[in-house]
Amino acid sequence: MSDQDVKSAVRDWWADNPMTYGQEHGVTDYVDPDGTVRKVEFGSREFFETADKTFFQWNLPLHNDKGTFGKIFDYEKFRGKNVLEVGCGMGYMAMNWAQQGAKVTALDLNPVAIVQTTSRFKAFDLPGEIIEGDGRSLPFEDNKFAHVYSWGVLHHSPNIESSLAEVFRVVEPGGTVGVMLYNRNSFLFRYIVQYLEGIVNLEHRVLSPLEMGSRYGDGDRREGNPHTWPVTIKEAKEELFAQFEDINVEVFGTDVAGIVDHFFPLLASRLMPKPLLNALIRRWGWSLWITARKPK
Repeated sequence: MSDQDVKSAVRDWWADNPMTYGQEHGVTDYVDPDGTVRKVEFGSREFFETADKTFFQWNLPLHNDKGTFGKIFDYEKFRGKNVLEVGCGMGYMAMNWAQQGAKVTALDLNPVAIVQTTSRFKAFDLPGEIIEGDGRSLPFEDNKFAHVYSWGVLHHSPNIESSLAEVFRVVEPGGTVGVMLYNRNSFLFRYIVQYLEGIVNLEHRVLSPLEMGSRYGDGDRREGNPHTWPVTIKEAKEELFAQFEDINVEVFGTDVAGIVDHFFPLLASRLMPKPLLNALIRRWGWSLWITARKPK
């Protein structure tokens, strides 16, 4: 497919399968602590609050007393300043920034995401500009934002280089960026995708590495999504973020304990020393958190 065809496929798939953090992509069924399955109305305040609880719990190690995701976002520094999110989804993170006083602009390719993020900001009485647009051609002037971030989105772009070039263009000189991309040298990709699915289950005979990454990344219960290609730390530092300075990469991996426990029950959650688990996460986690600064 051409880049334009992939773009359309990506937009349509995520419109049909929004990131609800339910039992599957796109569904609003949630399991309560007592095991009861509860269905909530998509776009309601109850939906936002329920989905938020799940999303925030998944990322518990990144929160602190400064706020949700306070360990990676310096909310105080950007209070009153222009902050852009590329790929806002259901508005989970954009809401946090707005609540912390930033002048938030949230952009997404998917029209469903725009409708839902707009509904969220209205439901929580928050200011912000919500715009439908393509990360590869951002509809903003040069040097507009003090901070630009993206969480788990740009690895779904068929031309991630163009997206990051646009991020570089719209952040102001001396401004900062933070981008989460999936890690190709992760336990999930190297073992689950490449080894178990690719070699043991012989998927490599019919699927390319890109197709396997897309099939067994987000939405694997729904036969995958149109485009997911994780990156390596080396690619991030030497290629994708080469225009920036002060590049730093951290590896996150709340997925690691669950994967280990799946194959060796209770090993990670009960038996493994915490320092050893943290070492595994720092080496084999699914998420790369890449921060950098635009030169002045």
